[in-house]
Amino acid sequence: MATTFGGPANRADQALAWNMKLISQHELSGFGGVGEGMAMQKTKDGRRILWLAHESAPKNFTAIDVTDPKNPKQVVQTELPHARVRSNSLDVVGNIMAVAYQCQQVGMKPAGVDLFDISVPESPKLISHFDASGPYSRGVHCVWFVDGKYVHMSSGAADFEPTNPNDDQFYRIIDVQNPSKPVEVGRWWYPGTRKGDDVPPPTRLKGEFDTGFRIHNVNVYPERPNRAYIGYIDGGAVILDITDKSRPKQVSIWRYSPPFNGFCHTAMPLLSQELLICSDECTKDGGVDWPKLVRVVDISTETNPQPISTFPMPAYDSFAKRGGRYGAHNLHENLPIETSWRSDKIVIGTFFNAGVRAYDVSNPYQPQEVAYFVPAAPRMAPSGAIQINDCYVDDRKLVYAVDRHIGGVYILEMTV
Repeated sequence: MATTFGGPANRADQALAWNMKLISQHELSGFGGVGEGMAMQKTKDGRRILWLAHESAPKNFTAIDVTDPKNPKQVVQTELPHARVRSNSLDVVGNIMAVAYQCQQVGMKPAGVDLFDISVPESPKLISHFDASGPYSRGVHCVWFVDGKYVHMSSGAADFEPTNPNDDQFYRIIDVQNPSKPVEVGRWWYPGTRKGDDVPPPTRLKGEFDTGFRIHNVNVYPERPNRAYIGYIDGGAVILDITDKSRPKQVSIWRYSPPFNGFCHTAMPLLSQELLICSDECTKDGGVDWPKLVRVVDISTETNPQPISTFPMPAYDSFAKRGGRYGAHNLHENLPIETSWRSDKIVIGTFFNAGVRAYDVSNPYQPQEVAYFVPAAPRMAPSGAIQINDCYVDDRKLVYAVDRHIGGVYILEMTV
């Protein structure tokens, strides 16, 4: 059942819900703009702590006790060192948290990854900093850290000069088995995006839709530890063989832009079905870069990925002019950790002003929408509408959705 109604969907001040019920909301002490970093820790004393990376300065990360989801409580909120850096992404394994730092311009610091001891959530302690700064680097945009051994990340480096400034971040694998001394063990970049490559640079998208041939998300799962699944923005979806982490090898690249407008954000495998769920990111307000979709791709022959369907999207006429961005963005990534809900049948994602939505992919040729929640516009929302940026689903099947600008975190009960 896709959202096709007209009137209420155009009203950004009205909440919309189907098979998702709001339990509570926390505005994070007035700093409710959250990025793409969401992770849950289970402490020794049985508490559940939700860690959130902020979208921009002045805040770094916030921890919320969600043991009682009806009564979330702020545990700690930290500051960034300056206004031109962001901690867009984080992950938690046990009592160690990895936090990404990306600066607004190349050459700035801190740019890299911090590892924190969060065994006492009220008092995070810095263990180490992995420096990814350099004359062509803005640092790290996104991290994947689920096994306690390796941080997989989108990053620049001091020794990487891109052929185009938009291509400054590539895949790096960092060994953190000794968390006090993280060290790079391997890297891979899109062919032609580094100066000196023996192949020509890739053909770029036109004008305002050129968002770069650089990595966004990477997913690596213990069921298939020799594969990395990567959203490479305008480069499409990439599958790598990482059997030898020091020498990742290309298995396949599935590029679908053009004709589409780029920005493959996440490439999440559903391994039991041999599928890849690829979400775009909408980056323009008012539907300018429509369509930004979630695609279902058959990877049963992984050297030749084939698209077989797209998720049914809420009606363009109802949401494109509602305020801010309208289109796909993040997915709950089935993290292989104790506190994460995992499903190869239900995929949950965020769609900015169209909220958080759940889809049944039991029949991958005809995915069906089964639930959604679209919060009303928060007070003083700069875009005039909600901008749901990311989501996390815990092992209790509770959905946590965060606003990009000011609304904080919404805790939802899903009844599918």
